[in-house]
Amino acid sequence: MEVSKLRDGDYCPDGAGAFARAQGAEALLERVMFKLRVRRGSFPWLPHLGSRLHLLLRAKPSARPALGASYAAEALAGEEVAVTRTEWEEESRRLTVFLRWQGEELSASVKVGEE
Repeated sequence: MEVSKLRDGDYCPDGAGAFARAQGAEALLERVMFKLRVRRGSFPWLPHLGSRLHLLLRAKPSARPALGASYAAEALAGEEVAVTRTEWEEESRRLTVFLRWQGEELSASVKVGEE
């Protein structure tokens, strides 16, 4: 599957007047990052799209690692990818999600609390 590349919510130009495209693992990571960054419920016609990671900062710091793992797995439930583990960094408020896709190890990192 091929998808458009996004950076900071905008499509990336390809230098030839069109938009850059991604395939394979790169396309998967584009979808993963989109699903982790979008607030769950922000698209009324797709209520299960996105994550609840924005709620992490409301929880006690001791609960954030487990909640982050749960929210990431929930957001990626429809993808053909396995969440193998997550790491929460309290100081930087960053969640790193480690994935396995077609035997390949991948990771995606999201800063929580940025709009």
